[in-house]
Amino acid sequence: MLSPSPPDGEPDAERVGEESIAGLSTKIKPETMSAIVLTGIEGYRLKDVPPLELVVLHPDYAVMQLPPSVLEPLRKAGEEELGAAAFVWSTVPDRGGPRDAFVIYRMLHEWQDFAHRLHDAGHQLFCLVWP
Repeated sequence: MLSPSPPDGEPDAERVGEESIAGLSTKIKPETMSAIVLTGIEGYRLKDVPPLELVVLHPDYAVMQLPPSVLEPLRKAGEEELGAAAFVWSTVPDRGGPRDAFVIYRMLHEWQDFAHRLHDAGHQLFCLVWP
């Protein structure tokens, strides 16, 4: 599901002073990640999860921004909250994405670690989405 570089194998890093922030590649859509965090950690009903902000729309790709309302709960979540969110999301009927709670839990940890690295470097989280 997750890998430290884009699917084409090219490294994806931005130099920030002496620190490099590698990108995160996943098959999970940013809307799904937003829904997992907001339903599993924040207690939203699935129908109340707001849409993400579209930053760029191009025929070949789109750029979405994950808002603070998603990133803050994700960054602040503890092990129990991540585990509960993974379990809850694994039981949601009629949705795409992984169904195994442990896979979702690992994915949430990867996203959380990435969100921490970006926050510590003063960056926002944008997602490049392609068909």
